[in-house]
Amino acid sequence: MAVNEVALAGRVGVVKSGGRFGADRGLYIAAAIGFPLLVLIGYFRTYYFSAFFPDVKPLASSVVHAHGIVMTTWVIYFAAQIALIRTKNYKLHMSMGLVGVALAALVVVVGMTAAVQAHLVRKSAPPGLDPYSFFMIPTSDMLVFVILFVGAFIYRRKPTEHKSLMLLTAINFLPAAFGRMPVVPPEKMLWWAIGIPCLLALTCLGWHTWKHGKLNRVFAIATVLLVVSYPLRIVLAGTSVWLNFVTWLAG
Repeated sequence: MAVNEVALAGRVGVVKSGGRFGADRGLYIAAAIGFPLLVLIGYFRTYYFSAFFPDVKPLASSVVHAHGIVMTTWVIYFAAQIALIRTKNYKLHMSMGLVGVALAALVVVVGMTAAVQAHLVRKSAPPGLDPYSFFMIPTSDMLVFVILFVGAFIYRRKPTEHKSLMLLTAINFLPAAFGRMPVVPPEKMLWWAIGIPCLLALTCLGWHTWKHGKLNRVFAIATVLLVVSYPLRIVLAGTSVWLNFVTWLAG
């Protein structure tokens, strides 16, 4: 039996036995619905439907639109992969994995290009923040995304670890969406944008641990990495080492 067939048989066996996927079904269905919905809410006014809001400055840059298209495609891909497992299309789910690798590479390349253009070329940043310092945020987003995605690829034959790492890649991108939801004063927006994703990541880990009756080490380590990375980004963004590096990069 081929390696893919062995892995596929293992996954089918887990599902039919009502095992790990059965215990996680609610969590990942919620992720498949919640991730696209939160992105839509966050970017509803500032991007997707900005034409209907006269006070929103239109984004005419082709790089920005390319970034929007690639990230939207990634969100749809994430939800579709969960839907394929839910509907037992295991072979198509595994085949789409190679598409995911290429798409993830595009996410990083186009995302960093858009970040460079926005913060180093146009020198834009949220009110009160230095664009060179803020450049740490999208750079860290992409770095953490790469770590989590590579981990998910390495653990692609282990459903529990693979699914949890892919779930965290989605949570890693949520601060940008929450940061565009005007629900708190501007001076508290940063803590709102990173606080809710941290809470979501810890809640998902807690739910998973409760449903399985044990802590999954890979899920736990990745969650700690994600949560700790947020305050670390803020600290590093104001250091002379980072600012000197970005100044050199911009020059």
